[in-house]
Amino acid sequence: MSKVWFITGVSRGFGREWALAALERGDSVAGTARDLSTLDDLVVEYPDTFLPLRLDVTDRAGDIAAVRQAADRFGRLDVVINNAGYGQFGMIEELSEEQVRAQFETSVFGALWVTQAALPILRAQGSGHIIQVSSIGGITAFQNLGAYHASKWALEGFSQSLAQEIAPFGLHVTLLEPGTFGTEWAGPSARHATPNSAYTAVREARAVQRSAVPSGDPAATRAAILAVVDAEQPPLRMFLGEFPLAIATADYESRLELWRRWQPIAAAAQGD
Repeated sequence: MSKVWFITGVSRGFGREWALAALERGDSVAGTARDLSTLDDLVVEYPDTFLPLRLDVTDRAGDIAAVRQAADRFGRLDVVINNAGYGQFGMIEELSEEQVRAQFETSVFGALWVTQAALPILRAQGSGHIIQVSSIGGITAFQNLGAYHASKWALEGFSQSLAQEIAPFGLHVTLLEPGTFGTEWAGPSARHATPNSAYTAVREARAVQRSAVPSGDPAATRAAILAVVDAEQPPLRMFLGEFPLAIATADYESRLELWRRWQPIAAAAQGD
């Protein structure tokens, strides 16, 4: 049976590749973008199975309307992917209030509003799969990306709660955690705080670290996304790319060692 997908941020990157993967196998896709002209080729190629929707995910009313429009057009929703996002670069001291709030409006609240809009439809069906596009930066953190990390950690937190809340209704949640890929996340889509020269050495060191990690091909993730949405028991979390597992392993082993070392003091803090 073909599936109906709702995907935010289909104009480029992962969203575009996953929309194509679904459409090419005969599924239907409602895809959102701020600029509908970026979706013209999909409209021409898939006039019956692709629904273009203009959407800024930070608009809660717009999110609700778009999800409803997709369900009305195709009669159901099977896969909801919160993919829209961008990278906010800047050391913590450099970030403005506007920049931090904007990052959260897109990565956290945008995903939350779409999720809330879809849940009544999925619960009524008794089936459905919500996929949140997080990042390796949703479980660890690096210099110069504090606002981005904070937003993805928030996404991870509410999504793990969500997975437990909706499991009794036959619904699933998956957090996808990509490593470095050749999307526009760190390029044209990125935003940058005004640099403070005090952090020049820190910034340069981080740039060297990033350059040492090969960038993946977004098109190569098509098979992975299809495997996840077709799984009878999809994972709560899954990396995309070869390198996130090594990064996460080193980070979590370090955390466990530190927690264990301080556990006697932590336990004593509980009192009698």
